[in-house]
Amino acid sequence: MKRKNIFFSLVLTMASVLTFAFSQTTHAAEKKYTIGTDSTFAPFEFKTPEGEYTGIDIDLLTEIAKDQNFAFILKPVGFDTSVQGVQSNQLDAMIAGMSITDERKETFDFSEPYFDSGIQMAVSSSNDKIKSFDDLKGQTVAAKVGTQSANFLEENKEKYGYTIKSFDAADALYSAINSNTVQAIFDDYPVLGYAINQGQKLTLVDEPQFGSAYGFAVKKGQNKELLEKFNAGLKKLKASGRYDEIISAYISSGASEEASGEMKKIEPKKEQYVIASDSAFAPFEFEDSDGEYKGIDVDLIKRIAELQGFNVKFNFIGFSSAVQSVDAGQADAMIAGMTITEERQENFDFSEPYFQSGIQIAVKEGADSIKSYDDLKGKTVGAKVGTESADFLTDNEEKYGYTIKFFDAADQLYEGLNTGSLDAMMDDYPVIGYAISQKQKLETPIEREAGGSYGFAVKKGQNSELIDMFNEGLKELKRTGEYDKIVNKYIEDGSSTKKKEKVDESNIVGILKNNYKGLLSGLWKTIALALVSFVLALLVGVIFGLFSVAPSKVLRGISMIYVDLIRGIPMMVLAFFIFFGLPNVLGFTIPDFIAGVITLTLNASAYIAEIVRGGINAVPIGQTEASRSLGLSYNKTMSKIVLPQAIKIMIPSFVNQFVISLKDTTIISAIGVVELLQTGKIIVARTTQSTYVYLIIAVMYLILITALTKLAKVLEKRVK
Repeated sequence: MKRKNIFFSLVLTMASVLTFAFSQTTHAAEKKYTIGTDSTFAPFEFKTPEGEYTGIDIDLLTEIAKDQNFAFILKPVGFDTSVQGVQSNQLDAMIAGMSITDERKETFDFSEPYFDSGIQMAVSSSNDKIKSFDDLKGQTVAAKVGTQSANFLEENKEKYGYTIKSFDAADALYSAINSNTVQAIFDDYPVLGYAINQGQKLTLVDEPQFGSAYGFAVKKGQNKELLEKFNAGLKKLKASGRYDEIISAYISSGASEEASGEMKKIEPKKEQYVIASDSAFAPFEFEDSDGEYKGIDVDLIKRIAELQGFNVKFNFIGFSSAVQSVDAGQADAMIAGMTITEERQENFDFSEPYFQSGIQIAVKEGADSIKSYDDLKGKTVGAKVGTESADFLTDNEEKYGYTIKFFDAADQLYEGLNTGSLDAMMDDYPVIGYAISQKQKLETPIEREAGGSYGFAVKKGQNSELIDMFNEGLKELKRTGEYDKIVNKYIEDGSSTKKKEKVDESNIVGILKNNYKGLLSGLWKTIALALVSFVLALLVGVIFGLFSVAPSKVLRGISMIYVDLIRGIPMMVLAFFIFFGLPNVLGFTIPDFIAGVITLTLNASAYIAEIVRGGINAVPIGQTEASRSLGLSYNKTMSKIVLPQAIKIMIPSFVNQFVISLKDTTIISAIGVVELLQTGKIIVARTTQSTYVYLIIAVMYLILITALTKLAKVLEKRVK
């Protein structure tokens, strides 16, 4: 009897355990997440007249939950209460236009950003006097207490000379501007955009200033699966174009609606368009270790060309060369992270902006003394010449009391920080972010400043159809979410390129392994340039050298004019004239390699002519007189008596001139020829390892030139 009871008890126990486990599994499968949100933050969450909560956050969450097959209960309890609810485990997550900050990351785990905010200025619709921040001098402006807008106004108060009023709520801002108590208000641009759609008589002024990214948040270390579902659903929404539809329903009804329609196909007028670009401006255009160019600009153009049905040919020749190439008609357009400015609009027609840039201060990793602009007092800050960063630093030099150093390239800035000659640097934020991903030991302690807009450019009044095709393709990429994929591939995931590399490029061995083919190719281009140009220079130089010692005054005069003219023009100026200037005269373009050969030939021939003249004059004049007295003609005297002796004298100088021509090939990189130095610049742009790369190039030049010098000595001995 006892055994039966024991058996029966065991069966009941097992049944209970199984029932409990089954109920737990069912409960887990049917779990509803409790998600907190704000109650009055239109257009992200707000209550309709029917008593239902709606807005960007609510719609996004609903669509993501449907796609990822999870249920949720929405708790519109207000922002602060939602924060406390997640921290106390009363809520599983929150979505309430919550900015992702380092402080909050200590308590919360965030999703990928689902909205990039920004603050903007608005004035009354009838106000036609305020067109920019400079027009705010002597005016009264307002913002909500404790917001990014309020912080922005305080930081720029002295710069623009306005008076600030603070209010607790947005409706007080609108009342103040309607009554002309204030002349301008600042708030998050989506909030202002929604207010205008709801009938507020406001006009947005200038571009939005940088704001924080909004994220979906859970308590740190908890609900990881919910975060993963949100990220996966958000990615699908952006790819399908549904994300843009949700945003446009609340923030804008004009351009966004147009963007959500079908793309308009434009008829190309050329079989192929030549697009000029930079060669070393990662992450917008750069050469990978396989020798292929990639980057945001490259991917955008290629995809837009596919969508619109036109063919492109890229010329990666550097920013300055690209500008001149378009201006000279050698390229139909350019895309190279080119900021749209009023000055440039006088010479170029631009597309709609395809990227909103920003500039940011970077310091060496571990430099804890710099936390704000005020900490830059007495410090040295670097920037690239002619950039927005340079303009910003110049405008604020007296305010913050730093000293500015200007450089031509980003790698010089990084090297300046590493060596201690710079305390801080400033550059475009995506460039700095990419450098960090490539193991540059940098930190960005100060939030970035809003930067200019990048545009696709053609020569003014030309190739208008190309601008139209770009604009239509860009709208389509944004509508489908493919634009975000392209940008995020290089900026949000800066290590994506690095993961594809064969080896780590943070050391000299890795750089050699990954780039030896490119370096050898650049070396061969350097040697080819030097050899071809030097052979031609010998022919031309010997002719003019003989002219310079000829009995005819006319020939001597021609030689003198030629030598003085060529030697009097800097070689870079000569290269620019041949590559950019001559095509306008001749009516056809000159390939960069040919232009480089012509430049080197002209330059070297002038010096070779002088070598020939000096060599001939070094032969004792008595030998010439003796041969002429014996009845030999001038030509026979030169060919049989003088030149054989002169050549022995000239050979070392010829070899020396060849070495000089070899070094001069570095100047030809200015017109886009990818010789050894330009190859190095391209590698540095991708890896940011300037010290190692330029050391390798220096050694390659040293080996080559040393070998040539030894050869010259051997030839000299044999001739003697």
